[in-house]
Amino acid sequence: MYENKIAVVILNDLAHWQKLNVTAFLASSVAIAFPETHGAPLISASGTPYLPFLKHPVLIYAAETDEQIKRAFNRATERELHIGVYAKGLFATKNEEGNLTEIARHLDSELDLAGIIIYGENRKVDKAIDKLKFHS
Repeated sequence: MYENKIAVVILNDLAHWQKLNVTAFLASSVAIAFPETHGAPLISASGTPYLPFLKHPVLIYAAETDEQIKRAFNRATERELHIGVYAKGLFATKNEEGNLTEIARHLDSELDLAGIIIYGENRKVDKAIDKLKFHS
């Protein structure tokens, strides 16, 4: 059993490419911020090393409404979990500078979220994503 987990919450009405893009960016945020989440490199029988995976499960949930994703965000904040955000305005940016500027323009309560990632203790993460269903 894992002590920690990673939950990605994606707004369900996004285009498929947007859902995949948001999930990839958010997963990278945990890997970058928490080196201890990195697994060992995968090595084939040929001796070829491949990039490691995250050591914790990554579960993907669907938020049917803006209110659902905000609720998960607020509950994760209340539980002092680690949170990454992907605001809808980031779809229009072209680089890191644009990303930083877009997020800095908004208070936390004003972020128009397309997706979030939550990392932390299993039980706390489960409480933060309470009532959300797995993405299908």
